[in-house]
Amino acid sequence: MAASLAISGLDAGYGAVRVLHDVSLAVREGETVALLGTNGNGKSTLMKCVLGMVRPSAGSITLGIDGTTHELVGMTTEDIVDLGVGVVPEGRRLFPRLTVTENLLMGGFRRAARTEIARNLAFCFEAFPRLAERRRQLAGSMSGGEQQMLALGRALMTAPRMLLIDEPSVGLAPLLVSRTIEKIKELKDSYRLTVLMAEQNFTQAIRIADRGYVIVHGRIEFEGSSADELNNNELIRQFYLGA
Repeated sequence: MAASLAISGLDAGYGAVRVLHDVSLAVREGETVALLGTNGNGKSTLMKCVLGMVRPSAGSITLGIDGTTHELVGMTTEDIVDLGVGVVPEGRRLFPRLTVTENLLMGGFRRAARTEIARNLAFCFEAFPRLAERRRQLAGSMSGGEQQMLALGRALMTAPRMLLIDEPSVGLAPLLVSRTIEKIKELKDSYRLTVLMAEQNFTQAIRIADRGYVIVHGRIEFEGSSADELNNNELIRQFYLGA
């Protein structure tokens, strides 16, 4: 069973700089929800709040797992990940001097995942045949697309129930962006995950999102209840489609 996420009245920032203003959103079990916004509008800060890396000044973040609700505000990042929240960070954040296999194994530390390391590793190599071919290659010597595959694989090694994906298109050629987005949908369906994806590439994100939110200057300015509603919204046409 996948997880659900509810964020309510969230304020957060860095020191005196307030980045998020009364942000509320929900990700229901089994959904893929896109958090759309251009650079500097608060997408990564929101992700860091969910992961316990930034502590909000107001609001709540609750994670639903197997009928139990967990308040994430105040929890450590380690404990949040241990509940089953996996992350693919912006910029991938791999260990460049470790091999593909070693990077994947770094994702298998979560208690619930330790007994399934061999199975999860086999699943990653099946999902990403290129990683299997290059299992002994140093991560830092791989292409951007290969590194994104590795970052996704490392997140899967944690045996997540919910996956947070921050800007998967950054630094990738258009064809690789398309393939990466398709792979995210494939993995979500195969692994029965709930996905919250922060992305500025509207055209690609909307291909796999069930619905989404638009964040502008740290505020949720629009909630689309479907991909069609997002596609036909004037705010999105203005910011993303040049209308």
